[in-house]
Amino acid sequence: MALDLGSEVIVLSKVGTITNPDLTFAVASLVLLATIAAACLPRARRDLLAAIVVAYVAFAVVFVASIVYLARRAERADHVAHASAELGVLFTGLTIATGSIWGKPTWGAWWTWDARLTSVSILFVMYLGYLLLRGMIDEGDRAARYAAVLGVVAALNIPLVHFSVYWWRTLHQPPSLMRPGGSSMPGVIVAALLVNFAAFSLLYLYFLAKRVRLLQLEAEAAA
Repeated sequence: MALDLGSEVIVLSKVGTITNPDLTFAVASLVLLATIAAACLPRARRDLLAAIVVAYVAFAVVFVASIVYLARRAERADHVAHASAELGVLFTGLTIATGSIWGKPTWGAWWTWDARLTSVSILFVMYLGYLLLRGMIDEGDRAARYAAVLGVVAALNIPLVHFSVYWWRTLHQPPSLMRPGGSSMPGVIVAALLVNFAAFSLLYLYFLAKRVRLLQLEAEAAA
């Protein structure tokens, strides 16, 4: 059964819906992860480094799923791209917000337009535009097609974000973990980051599965 409330469609089903307990669990998990990260990394950046890595993964999924949709017009691929883009925006926004909190006592400013922050901001805006584009076009197939093209183009900015600290002068130091020659971090911090990354990855997969299922139910209700 589907109830149309304004522009939103709420799908009620016995299997696969996102219920209030599910949302409560997800939000509580995110808060818990933030607390654990701050406790485990007292001398490192507390901007949840795993969040941006998972955002990269989410946008890579958008890239692959968009290519699959353009090649095969597979509706499920479009749903995966749509859901993953939303999660990528979520985790990128979380990274920008926590990075600003870290930057204030470290740099003395909430924000500065250096190469890394500027490229991340462009990435964030591009995928916000991806979501806005989907919402602006009423025809489902055309919206999916245009969004798929943008999803492929926007992914080209990810290498720019990662290598910006090498190509331009920036306040950010070069990567300490994902760099040639191995990590320069102490083992205990690397272990904490890997645990944090695993937890964020599981949270991403949880949200992705639920959101894809909800998009499928919405498509069935609209058919």
